[in-house]
Amino acid sequence: MFSGCSVSSLAAKFTFFPPDPPTYSVKKDDSGRLVASGVPRDHSMDVLLLDTKHGTKLVAFYLKNPCARLTVLYSHGNAADLGQLYDLFVQLKVNLRVNLMGYDYSGYGASTGKPSEYNTYADIEAVYQCLQTEYGVGQEDLILYGQSVGSGPTLHLAAHLPRLRGVVLHSAILSGLRVVCHVKFSFCFDIYKNIDKIKKVKCPVFVIHGTEDDVVNWLHGHGLWKLAKEPYDPLWIKGGGHCNLELYPDYIRHLCKFIREMENLTTATRLKKIRQTLKLPATSTTTFTTNCCCQIRCRKPECWSCPRRGCLMVRCSKGSAYLCNWCCGDWH
Repeated sequence: MFSGCSVSSLAAKFTFFPPDPPTYSVKKDDSGRLVASGVPRDHSMDVLLLDTKHGTKLVAFYLKNPCARLTVLYSHGNAADLGQLYDLFVQLKVNLRVNLMGYDYSGYGASTGKPSEYNTYADIEAVYQCLQTEYGVGQEDLILYGQSVGSGPTLHLAAHLPRLRGVVLHSAILSGLRVVCHVKFSFCFDIYKNIDKIKKVKCPVFVIHGTEDDVVNWLHGHGLWKLAKEPYDPLWIKGGGHCNLELYPDYIRHLCKFIREMENLTTATRLKKIRQTLKLPATSTTTFTTNCCCQIRCRKPECWSCPRRGCLMVRCSKGSAYLCNWCCGDWH
């Protein structure tokens, strides 16, 4: 029987705490470009205003690195905004050699609306759509990064992207209720049910957690790592708390290692993922003639011309195989 905890106490524990007042604001400069005050002027950073399906407007920072091969989409915790995270974003962009997209949830920073679980899902979907349409970033070249409560929207999106390159879970939660009451079962009124969603993630998952985290016990990170389909070697930072893991040298060292390995995933591995996604056989069953240079299954002709008028012939350069035009439908 569930006791000692209620929906109201869960909500109280996971109330969003956007900095008040926000640590930055946005405005247009003389050229009409959107800029952020409260953070250094950075010509390599785009300040964006995005619309969500719930009708709110989000502020996002896109930091470009000319050496980048991958892009990181960063979802922050529940008590910070982009103004506080800018310096960290710059360090990650430089040290990891990635492009980095960070955004403020509805009700955070200069984003409009109110924060809620389902608004954060709509928020990250809008940011991902922007990465696709404005920057040409496909899921194959994207790494999702979720810190604390940010693991919720991160795994929500990751569960819907079967060809995603990788996921980083930083001080992540199994679910909201499990943080508050240490229950072993899921309830209908639970929030951020990462324990269920991580089973749907089809890419490497790198878990980082501090052993002395007094907000989200490290067992949450351990549980997510054990449930991942493709668990990457985790990083348990000895003595690390909930909000200071970036200060430990092992943090950036292991994160760099993960990014490099994700960059070097072989084409064969990526093709295998695509085949699995499309439910194709592991290897092609198409047969080819050994004396034909064309990558088309064909037979040696019994005649030198197609009996059907108007049918064009495609001739192999070795002169050993012919194929009627596709409109003919006959093999010779």
